[in-house]
Amino acid sequence: MTEQNSIAQNYQAPDDLLKDKVILVTGAGDGIGKTVAKSYATHGATVILLGRTQVKLEAVYDEIVAAGGPQPGIAVLDFRTAQPEEYENLAEQIENEYGRLDGLLHNASKLGQKMSLDQYPIGTFMEVMHINVNAAFVLTRILMPLLRKSSSASVVFTSSSVGRKGRAFWGAYAVSKFATEGLMETLADEQGENSKLRTNSINPGATRTNMRAAAYPGEDPDTLKTPEDILAPYLYLMGDDSSAVNGESLNCQ
Repeated sequence: MTEQNSIAQNYQAPDDLLKDKVILVTGAGDGIGKTVAKSYATHGATVILLGRTQVKLEAVYDEIVAAGGPQPGIAVLDFRTAQPEEYENLAEQIENEYGRLDGLLHNASKLGQKMSLDQYPIGTFMEVMHINVNAAFVLTRILMPLLRKSSSASVVFTSSSVGRKGRAFWGAYAVSKFATEGLMETLADEQGENSKLRTNSINPGATRTNMRAAAYPGEDPDTLKTPEDILAPYLYLMGDDSSAVNGESLNCQ
């Protein structure tokens, strides 16, 4: 385990870690995205909940408000079909409402199918790459001016163990996560050591989510950690205690 992994996994976040920060979380309607968004709000952040299902985002919104967190925002965007002007409209709304963006967590991903590449459906491959890589690039690219208005901004990409070492039958998902790592490292290297904007990736590991159940249908979910069990690195990377951490690939487990 690297030093940064150890720090992240054992991080004890102060209650006001994210006070007054504005953070956008993609895939915030369910699973890890929902849990992390709620935790960010608990630690003081105004969270913009982005997803493609309005009713799920509204449910998370209600939970945050009921728990006494800052009033979150809701952004409905379907990465499968979204056009550049929809991303631009989102950025305009964030600027008008908040004036800046302090954090961006790329959590939304599509699994696709687990099968050999020589049999992989071409349409599915292109869709997975588009959602997991192209959309993440476009969203980051469009929101970069707002991130640069922050005194300490953090962009966190969600990776996977199969995006760090190739594994048979993981198809487009594995390839997309390798690309995610490359996107993160390129952005991090462009920012340099003295930038107010840092970029890192995080691998949640085996976690009790719907995507994990789809990937391993025979697995007992009770043997897995829950999203609540892996929050420490997500908090660490989004708070100012990690302001000097840039270009790192961290693991939650």
